[in-house]
Amino acid sequence: MQISKIIHTKEENEDTLLLLQKGKRGLLRIVFGRTMLILTLLVLQILFLIAAFLYLGKYSPYLFACTSILALILVFVLMNRPLNPEIQISWIVIILLFPILGTLFYLFVDMQIGYRLMNKRLQALIQQTKHYAPSNPDVIRQLQEKEPGMVNLAAYMMEHGNFPMYQNTSVQYFPSGEAKFEELLSQLSQAKHFIFLEYFIISEGYMWGRILKVLEQKVKEGVEVRVMYDGLCAVVLLPYQYPAAMQKLGIQCKMFAPVRVAVSTHYNNRDHRKIVVIDGQTAFTGGVNLSDEYINRRVLHGHWKDTAVMLQGEAVQSFTLMFLQMWNINEKTENYEKYLTISYPQLKDTRGYVMPYGDSPLDDENVGEMVYMDILNRAERYVHIMTPYLILDHEMITALTFAAKRGVDVVLILPHIPDKKFAFALAKNHYPELIRAGVHIYEYTPGFVHAKMFVSDDIKAVVGTINLDYRSLYLHFECATYLYDTPAVLTIEQDMQDTLSKSQQITLLDCKHVRLTTRLLGKFLKLIAPLM
Repeated sequence: MQISKIIHTKEENEDTLLLLQKGKRGLLRIVFGRTMLILTLLVLQILFLIAAFLYLGKYSPYLFACTSILALILVFVLMNRPLNPEIQISWIVIILLFPILGTLFYLFVDMQIGYRLMNKRLQALIQQTKHYAPSNPDVIRQLQEKEPGMVNLAAYMMEHGNFPMYQNTSVQYFPSGEAKFEELLSQLSQAKHFIFLEYFIISEGYMWGRILKVLEQKVKEGVEVRVMYDGLCAVVLLPYQYPAAMQKLGIQCKMFAPVRVAVSTHYNNRDHRKIVVIDGQTAFTGGVNLSDEYINRRVLHGHWKDTAVMLQGEAVQSFTLMFLQMWNINEKTENYEKYLTISYPQLKDTRGYVMPYGDSPLDDENVGEMVYMDILNRAERYVHIMTPYLILDHEMITALTFAAKRGVDVVLILPHIPDKKFAFALAKNHYPELIRAGVHIYEYTPGFVHAKMFVSDDIKAVVGTINLDYRSLYLHFECATYLYDTPAVLTIEQDMQDTLSKSQQITLLDCKHVRLTTRLLGKFLKLIAPLM
């Protein structure tokens, strides 16, 4: 049935179709968010300087002295805060170069009321719901016998996020967005009770159109459907009133952290997660957003390489919980029982352990980075990685290079055709240091790699949304699935090898042939990389 038959009146139908078919573009990319904030503050600083020279005359040296003293005080405060050193340095550079602009920008980012309220609410939700995902003593006992090091990781994940290790879970790996899309449609069509979707990007087109059609049908069948997407979509991809239009179709819909004009209080912490939960029995995650380029129906940067996993069984409980916690971050009440008190039949052929997990920028615990470094530090034979971006802090550089220096085969697969030139220049800036340490770097020659994956020693793997850059590791809400000794790990490694066969290795000679402008841009951007 067409959307037009869902809406009861002609006026409602026309309004809804307009909202569902037409997105915002162009000018709003500039008007909203951080770009406008920086430009506004820069203009204000220039006007202040002009006013100081023209109207304050002999007092201008005192004004500049005051702003310099304020900047130095702020630098002193920064140096004594428990921040990543690279982030500290970036802020210090900005504050010292632009005392007025840098100070105002830092205070704006650091003194966010919305950020603190969100953190308080999220921590309360975690405490309120943690009993729905307890650690299984039998699983821990088996892990202790098999690999004591995994018990340490499991303890860390429970302590700093309440993410238990599960058994009785099947894992299906998808080496492309197209494969994930077709299975997603099939699983959505089988939903009987509820469907939860949480995505960083939803963009109108073939992919979202087909999914929306299934969701409409499931609503008619009495299935509860909730859709949540990041507020940045309203800047360039979807109309701001899109959730209201979806409500008319019977679909509960909301934006996470809608961006306000120039003064959004938590614009820097985006919901970068990709989660689907169906009836609490099936879950999807990975790099694939709901937009046509992810299934190569729209070509932006050559062939788009992406990956995902589908879980069925007990581990889905953690993804259900993650979704509900994020959904209710600005809600007052929720009946969790009907979504989280689900019985799971004993599945066949579910060897191994599965641990879904999330990473929040609000709790000062870098879970995503810690998991990656745990894999690198414990690896014995190899660690193979796919990532679209390579903007590394000192700790990650040390982990990568030390693993390579102690004989581990460390391989990084990155895009050959970038989607962001600045990020690509920064990645190139890291190449020589990593290559000299023995890290093997490859670029996927058919196009763009968007997958975020680690696989190690034929026994461990991570598939999720967490890039190797500051935004994913420090600023965004993220999620992933950790696999230990599951059959899917070998499938993931095989896909790594297949992707390597389509990639070219980058040598130090290649690094020397990178355009001078790209090299200079990468060196300059490194000063502010943690804030990009």
